[in-house]
Amino acid sequence: MSKYLIIGNGIASIGVIEGIRSVDKKGSITVIAKEKHMTYARPLISYYLEGKTNLKKMKYRTKSFYTKNNVEVLLDSEVTKIDRKSKKVTFKSGSKRGSRSFEQICICTGSTPFVPPFKGLDTVENKHCFMTLDDTLGLEKAIDKNSRVLIVGAGLIGLKCAEGLANRVKSITVCDLADRVLSSILDTVPARMMQKVLEEQGIKFMLSNSVAEFNGNTATMNDGSTVDFDVLVLAVGVKANTSLAEDIGCKLNRGILIDDHCQTSVKNVYSSGDCSEGFDLSLGDHRVLAILPNAYLQGECAGKNMAGENFSFTKGIPMNSIGFFGLHSISAGSYPTKDQGATVFDETTPTSIKRFFVKDNKLVGYMLVGDVDRAGIFTSLIREETPLDSIDFERLRSTTSLGAFDKNTRDKKLGSRV
Repeated sequence: MSKYLIIGNGIASIGVIEGIRSVDKKGSITVIAKEKHMTYARPLISYYLEGKTNLKKMKYRTKSFYTKNNVEVLLDSEVTKIDRKSKKVTFKSGSKRGSRSFEQICICTGSTPFVPPFKGLDTVENKHCFMTLDDTLGLEKAIDKNSRVLIVGAGLIGLKCAEGLANRVKSITVCDLADRVLSSILDTVPARMMQKVLEEQGIKFMLSNSVAEFNGNTATMNDGSTVDFDVLVLAVGVKANTSLAEDIGCKLNRGILIDDHCQTSVKNVYSSGDCSEGFDLSLGDHRVLAILPNAYLQGECAGKNMAGENFSFTKGIPMNSIGFFGLHSISAGSYPTKDQGATVFDETTPTSIKRFFVKDNKLVGYMLVGDVDRAGIFTSLIREETPLDSIDFERLRSTTSLGAFDKNTRDKKLGSRV
């Protein structure tokens, strides 16, 4: 009977379990998780702060999922070493777990917050990150209706934290070195539309600016101004957890490099999720695709191959779906510039922005703000590398109508009624 071991218990690990069980119903599966919570949907942590969900509803799978799939789960346990020769893992010093053996292993260790070495950061008592459920529970205890909150980072994590806190604290200030919010997924005009909605809720922004020094509950900014706060949230960015893979010789870049089978450069060692670096179809190169759907699909691919199936995942692209106070945005793919041979198409109204990036007769990326209907069609065009001269792309951009496709393509996308 095969022995499978998964390090990490996020969304990717669920994919691994389901991938294995789709092929091998009897092999033993052990999951080792540093967190003490069963798998939950991390994007929901801001909704928990808002009171729109609860701890029970945040679970990605129920506890019975593990029982039904005959999975041993070791929570609140940290692996410190993978021994390739003995095929065993060892735990953090002081643990009573001993060791666990394996035949196939998948590293799903995710990522951790990147905290720059701010001068005086050690003088700040009430500081938090915003990536895990424990981060959220700790932040919730730290705030009250009179709290002044400073968030360093105007990306996805920082802004979702701001939205979650908006009606629970006295004030929120968000700073970022970038000149716009959500700089990794939106360019200037769409970002400005998102920022306006946040500002209408009383959230203040200091862009092209960040903290030069902390002195207790006062931050001195790069431009010399100061911000007084009671609670600090650090949301500058994340870094992939790659140390376990590095120690056993796996090839790394920004993440653990994996092939189309989600296998690392080391035999019988797989990886998936935010710690891994797979192929981005829209970019034509490898990069970390740190989003929930890709984490699951990479995990499923790894699991199937660990169990002996020959399965490939080749359709990975970055994609983000996010909304703030009723204004929604979906973006996907890559955003080459005109200098890089791309053509950019805009469809703009007072309440929405659609931006499409076309290169070599293919859609390689898009940004939608406001009107996000049928975003799945655009994503499909990227993943399927559909030649745009085979459809009425102009009509599709303006109407998002399937009439832009011929009958055979419509039947494939919607299913024939015959």
